[in-house]
Amino acid sequence: MRLSGHKSMTFRLTMLFALSSTVVLLLLGYLIAGSLERHFEEQDMEVLTGKLKLAQHTLEKVRSAVDLEVLTQQLDDSLVGHHGLELVVVAPEGQILFATSGAEFPQSLLDSRVWVASARPTVWTTRDKQPLRGISALARTGIKDAQPVIVAVATDISHHEHFMSSFRMTLWSFVALAALLTGFLGWLAVRRGLAPLQAIRREAAGITAHRLHSRLSADSVPAELAELAETLNEMLARLEDSFRRLSDFSSDIAHELRTPVTNLLTQTQVTLSKARASDEYCDVLASNAEELERLSRMIADMLFLARSDNDLVIPDRKPLDLIDEVKGLFEFYEALAEEKSIVLTCSGRGVVSGDRLMLRRAISNLLSNALRHTPAGGRIVVRVDDTGDSAVTLSVENSGDTVAREHLPRLFDRFYRVDSSRQRSSEGAGLGLAITRSILRAHGGDAVIRSERGVTVCELVFPVRSLSFLQRNPGGSQGL
Repeated sequence: MRLSGHKSMTFRLTMLFALSSTVVLLLLGYLIAGSLERHFEEQDMEVLTGKLKLAQHTLEKVRSAVDLEVLTQQLDDSLVGHHGLELVVVAPEGQILFATSGAEFPQSLLDSRVWVASARPTVWTTRDKQPLRGISALARTGIKDAQPVIVAVATDISHHEHFMSSFRMTLWSFVALAALLTGFLGWLAVRRGLAPLQAIRREAAGITAHRLHSRLSADSVPAELAELAETLNEMLARLEDSFRRLSDFSSDIAHELRTPVTNLLTQTQVTLSKARASDEYCDVLASNAEELERLSRMIADMLFLARSDNDLVIPDRKPLDLIDEVKGLFEFYEALAEEKSIVLTCSGRGVVSGDRLMLRRAISNLLSNALRHTPAGGRIVVRVDDTGDSAVTLSVENSGDTVAREHLPRLFDRFYRVDSSRQRSSEGAGLGLAITRSILRAHGGDAVIRSERGVTVCELVFPVRSLSFLQRNPGGSQGL
């Protein structure tokens, strides 16, 4: 559907192409017209300069008043064969010594008081609408102590004006037609050039929530659009992965909530089916309280993950010694470890900037997960490593079954379990590792996991730059 009020790319490119072509043609026409004007002016100047020099040479031969009488005949003879040529000789007092019939010159060329030498000719129009181009110059006579006279010569440029008028009419008509033609050709070229873009649009329009596996064909489009198609394909891949994860998450959460709700409903209905002793009611209520507590923890965890996804989890950062926190958690899990004959050890030292409660929760999730998957008589080792310049790492290593490589990238997904046949009620809601990674990312770090040869290691990576900043700015921990 085309949005109203938005010009199409085809229209814009066509107008731009037509406008550019028109501007180029106008500039070309202007240059050609200017060249023709200068050519005609040079031709006229050649004739005018020759006649002006001839008149000056004739005036130099004048030695007396008698010679002035024959000057008219000599100048008339010099103009024979030059139709449209006019000549005027003006004395310093303004007296006209010679003038061709009907000659009209502007005062600026004849008045000695305002006359100024100019290298460019003057163009004017007579009362009879006749266009003329002329020049003037001073000429000295042979009469002793005589002031120089002004000689002005002009030529008719009617045929030049007529030619230029016809040329301009032809030129502008051609420019107008060429603009229309280039606009049409530009429209065809743009339509053809944008055809691959239309093909991408049609392919994209066919991709729905049920066809997120479809991809745009990047091989059949021009190089300029290949990167766009690849970017869209990468976006579709991310959407497909996100949609799949969302679908799996919806299914998992429905299953996780359905089981305790069904248990609560069934147990309550059975209890209410007949009158019972108060002790039996207390047992049922205690059992229901356990299920409700599990539901409450699951909902709280889901809310925490939702806030983390929207960058709403803001840690209250303070310097924290990781090995002290690990030892404190060892005391909490000591009884469970002794029951399974699991040995807990820790080593190393490292101080990070973080929220104590959140980081204790992240480490506790790793220890709980390790205890759950370590066989009896196994070993759990926690190491803290401070490299001093790049990061501080806390690793939790436990013995047990090797996790297959294809499962490792998804162990931090919500509700994901390697063995889906295990009883969920005995393993929690499957949100522990997801919460751990969210906590680390809120601190600017990350969580990674690897498993090989019967040993599984989960690492928490803390950036040290946050700690150094905190040490330099003790009052600015809340802003990190």
